[in-house]
Amino acid sequence: MTQESKRILIVDDEEDLCEILQFNLESEGYITEIAYSAEEALGKDLKSFDLLLLDVMMGKMSGFKLIDTIRKELKIKVPVIFLTAKSTENDLLTGFNLGADDYISKPYSLKELIARVKVVLRRNAGVDNAVDKKIIQVENMVLDLNKKNFTIMDNRIELTRKEFEILKLFFENQTKVFSRDEILHQIWGYDVVVTDRTVDVNITRLRKKIGPYGEYLKNRPGLGYYFEV
Repeated sequence: MTQESKRILIVDDEEDLCEILQFNLESEGYITEIAYSAEEALGKDLKSFDLLLLDVMMGKMSGFKLIDTIRKELKIKVPVIFLTAKSTENDLLTGFNLGADDYISKPYSLKELIARVKVVLRRNAGVDNAVDKKIIQVENMVLDLNKKNFTIMDNRIELTRKEFEILKLFFENQTKVFSRDEILHQIWGYDVVVTDRTVDVNITRLRKKIGPYGEYLKNRPGLGYYFEV
């Protein structure tokens, strides 16, 4: 995903603060939504967000109770940053023990907040996907292993099955050099008779299809191919 497509939910009962956060985050290219209570937040599709910014002290349900519900009952692993005036050591420990990714005490600078948002999003990028091996992302290129889709900037690129498997091999083993024989055996298997030229043809086609990213698919003369950003 690109930064512009990252979705952030702001959960805070201070309307003015929410509007300031929303304005500044959207100025950075993020897509934001606001919930003015924990209950309102629970009514949203929380799995669709890449990050939650939660106030601790809110009406009936606190931010601590909300994250506890999100983690234990809903089993959602979306990253969470607490924004709160509660900054004692016990409050910090409570937040982290409940599964928070960061904890920012009020008052805070917007520059610091945005910097921490970027760190948490970068740290968590593809974490869940890496666990279940369903999505592999490199910059703006995304391989969906379930749907067998490949997209660049959310635009689908048609790949043959072998091209898809070759790209998957390189995405999962960046900078590793594969000889033509190794690629043949891993992609076509040992029981299929194909030539080294088959590898060259497929990689040439693949380079063209991934456009400006084609330069990442490199050749080391005498050794083989490798993928390096």
